[in-house]
Amino acid sequence: MNVIYKDMVTKVQQEIALQQIMSHIGGVKKDMIILEKSEFSALRAENEKIKLQLYQLRKQVMDEVSKVRTDSKLDFNLEKSRTKELYSLNERKQLKMRTEVVELHAQQDRALTQTYRKIDTEVAGLKTMLESHKLDTIKYLAGSVFTCLTVALGFYRLWI
Repeated sequence: MNVIYKDMVTKVQQEIALQQIMSHIGGVKKDMIILEKSEFSALRAENEKIKLQLYQLRKQVMDEVSKVRTDSKLDFNLEKSRTKELYSLNERKQLKMRTEVVELHAQQDRALTQTYRKIDTEVAGLKTMLESHKLDTIKYLAGSVFTCLTVALGFYRLWI
């Protein structure tokens, strides 16, 4: 029985062992809680760090986006003003060309008017000359007819 009693535990020893095991379990629980809290703290700190980095990245992206927007607006406005400038330059050139065309038409009209006047003057001069030649021809014809008549009457008188 001594051998059997050696392997057996008394109730008091069992309770002491239970208390020791419970205190060890309590210590392990405390260590786990401390470890868990420290791990959660580390995770929270890392999470906060990542949030801060994310916030900074978001801010950088927003800054870059606003920079690109302003650059695009500036480029757009520059192109718009350059286009307006080219348009006004082309308008001036077109106006200048129209003025030159109108001036050339005016010169052409003046030249045509002068040519028409010269032609009219020449035609009037030729008509006048034709009329004077007609009158001269009629004078000479009338003179020739009267001369022939006078000669014929002279012969007629001589004969009669």
